[in-house]
Amino acid sequence: MLKDPEADVEQVADRLGLDALEIRDSLDELGRLLLIRPSWETPGEVRAVDPEVGLASLLDRQEADLLREQKRISANRSALQQVIVEFQRTKQGWNDPDVERLTTIDSIRLKIEALAAKCSSEILGFVPAGAQSEANLAASRPLDSAVLGRNVRMRTIYLQSIVNDRPTLDYARWLVESGAEVRTAAVLPPRMVIYDRKTAIVPLDPETTRAGAMLLHTTGMVSALCDLFDQVWKASAPLDAEAAEQEEELTAQEAALLQLLADGHTDDTIARKLGVSVRTSRRITAKLTAQLGAKSRFQAGVLSSTRGWVQ
Repeated sequence: MLKDPEADVEQVADRLGLDALEIRDSLDELGRLLLIRPSWETPGEVRAVDPEVGLASLLDRQEADLLREQKRISANRSALQQVIVEFQRTKQGWNDPDVERLTTIDSIRLKIEALAAKCSSEILGFVPAGAQSEANLAASRPLDSAVLGRNVRMRTIYLQSIVNDRPTLDYARWLVESGAEVRTAAVLPPRMVIYDRKTAIVPLDPETTRAGAMLLHTTGMVSALCDLFDQVWKASAPLDAEAAEQEEELTAQEAALLQLLADGHTDDTIARKLGVSVRTSRRITAKLTAQLGAKSRFQAGVLSSTRGWVQ
């Protein structure tokens, strides 16, 4: 267009060996870049802008675009820094240095690995879920083995219902053989692990592990959890304790079930707290109801209270 300002689209296409559509697309792009302008003499035609003027103007616009992009990047960088600050606050428990929130399985397991590696004296734990998954058992074995290999005292309380799950029961027995202390209870508080009586991991929501966990460093809170563990430990039975050695008229599991019934819990809740299936929970309930000579759950609760089995 600079060499032959008056050439039309067909002539330019012939000289460049392109079709007319490609020439028109190129003209549109040149117009967008303000490197051509409408002809003042011939309406409908365009002329090339002087390169010294047109290209200089194009560079000015590109520099302006670059400056705007740099400002946008700078603003994004500032926003990113703010997000990082907020994320760190969340990780540390909403600006509380003594509480850290762990929101994923990976973050929880990584934290457990780090705490287990640093632990020097004692680990305490509740395992209220009954049967444990193969993945949990596989992840726990090397950590527990390493801890016990350093002569760290480990005390764990499982639900009595683990006797119904061979892999979990075998793992608990392996712990005892490796030097750990294991006891069982009919019901347990929510899951927790305490390291050196200084740091504890507890669930954000005891009803669902997907909600994440909290890492506690607060002296008062951890001390209270240690007291709770010591109380439950004293009331628990050694693993594989013989039924003949128990002096209670009821087993601990049966007494716990009756107490949960008396407290008004549903079959689903009772089964979850005992770590058994709903069918097993109902079977035990039916057995106790028959043993009491009761005709209903309500009457069973009344008779249990009369005998002093529940409060």
